[in-house]
Amino acid sequence: MELTIIWFVLVGVLFTGFFFLEGFDYGVGMLLPFLGKNDVERRIIINSIGPVWDGNEVWMLTAGGALFAAFPHVYATMFSGFYLALFLMLMALIVRAVSFEFRSKDQSPVWRSIWDWMIFIGSAVPALLWGVAVTNLIKGLPINEKMQYVGTFFDLLSPYTLVGGVAFLLVFLFHGALFLTLKVEGELIERVRQVAAKVGIGAAIAFLALVGLTYINTDLFKSSLAGIALWGAVVVFVLSYALTWSWKFGWAFAMSGLAIVFTTIAFFSGLFPRLMVSSLNPNWSLTIYNAASSAYTLKIMTFAAVVLVPIVLVYQGYTYWMFRKRVSAKHLEY
Repeated sequence: MELTIIWFVLVGVLFTGFFFLEGFDYGVGMLLPFLGKNDVERRIIINSIGPVWDGNEVWMLTAGGALFAAFPHVYATMFSGFYLALFLMLMALIVRAVSFEFRSKDQSPVWRSIWDWMIFIGSAVPALLWGVAVTNLIKGLPINEKMQYVGTFFDLLSPYTLVGGVAFLLVFLFHGALFLTLKVEGELIERVRQVAAKVGIGAAIAFLALVGLTYINTDLFKSSLAGIALWGAVVVFVLSYALTWSWKFGWAFAMSGLAIVFTTIAFFSGLFPRLMVSSLNPNWSLTIYNAASSAYTLKIMTFAAVVLVPIVLVYQGYTYWMFRKRVSAKHLEY
């Protein structure tokens, strides 16, 4: 197998892991101001992702680094085309990280409420923008023959990409609610389940709309694997929603995660061998062949990945195992 294909697959795997793991982080962050009736409950919700949220973001950094090293032309074009959107995402992520740290610095209810809402904003904005970004990649962007983005910020916004943003946000919200059912105790579990049941309806509608608009606006379904994966995502998402009503939260969370995995596979399969589609001329699209680094660079990176990726996976798996128990008020530090 060519190294360019290997690195396309590896970038796809990294983004799949990121969406699966950071997806429930975003969902928990968005639910924080609404689920917690008091400060103790809100601290329980925050502590459910406290040990892992920053580790989950490393998947995004690693995916971005891999994209930069393996396909530098894509990195350059993407960051120029998505400059404002990525700037907004970066600001939201900074606000989110700061909020986790600053919230506990003062016991004032107003102070803590402000930072709770900052966590909400810092989670909702990236969730929305990731959906817009992913759908733009498959829909097509105004890229010229010099691999340069020649559009504006508003060229990124269309009914299709906005539906993509809303679908990602609601699916992550549902995913986060299911994660909380595995991490909280007592009355809070039932409250979370009720929220998941309500959010799941909206997420299902938005996701079906995304699938329909993807068929109309893109060529994704020309790939058999992409089509199977996307419809598979619909099936397992519906199954996840049904399991939520049956109180089988572990399986429900696994199925919602699988829906995210299948969706990511579908979009990457639909793109292959392209990485960014040009809406001006299909021949100007950036592919794994015309946007890749040298063979020597890819070879060195492959050796590094073979050594380091298993170490990272083992370490993160160990972290989740260590913090696998439910969080309750007795675990809080006063």
